[in-house]
Amino acid sequence: MKKTAKLSLGIIILVCLSGFLVFKYASGNIPSSSVANNSNIPDRKIADLWNTHAVDSAVSLLRSGYIVLRLGQGADSYLLSQMNQKDKTYSHCGIVMIENGYPFVYHSIGGEDNPDQRLRRDSANFFFSHQHNMAFSIVRYDLATDKVDELRQVVYQYFRQRPRFDMQFDLITDDKIYCAELVYKAVNKAMHDTGYIRPTRFMGYTFVGIDDLFLNPHAHIVWQTKFK
Repeated sequence: MKKTAKLSLGIIILVCLSGFLVFKYASGNIPSSSVANNSNIPDRKIADLWNTHAVDSAVSLLRSGYIVLRLGQGADSYLLSQMNQKDKTYSHCGIVMIENGYPFVYHSIGGEDNPDQRLRRDSANFFFSHQHNMAFSIVRYDLATDKVDELRQVVYQYFRQRPRFDMQFDLITDDKIYCAELVYKAVNKAMHDTGYIRPTRFMGYTFVGIDDLFLNPHAHIVWQTKFK
């Protein structure tokens, strides 16, 4: 319990010392929409059309086993992004599974948008929604088909248990779990490799940041978008 308390304090100190968020990615994967040059359409409407197109295009690329990342608009999202030690671009993540032809995202989240704080299953469009997010990304790992099937079973097992969000960011137990911990544990279990995704060690503590999920040799970025 003392170590957990210290970890929480360490995270608070880290947040307090962190600087402003810096984006280091481009949205060049998306072709410019012809409506962007139409002066008769209000700027907000143009942006909404562009954002909707970005989400729809990205959703069409999703496959089972892909990892999705996003940056929310609220202060809590900013604070969570500051846990990342190498790249503070994203604050939340989940695992994609295609079901009946459509991608759903399994993710662990707390806060006002998820009052019971239990593991969720949301549509990809909802997860990426530009109404509440500033950016998102899609990442794939080097997973063979059989490993994707194993990952699916691991994710479904977690969802049957529906653990609550872990505000202590404790990797030891599974009764509560935070978003990056879910991806870290599920993928490593499916790969039968505890080092496939490696955690961060900081000030004597071990945790998984969102950046640990895509800044590793097995990860390949499929799509990145910053909303307008």
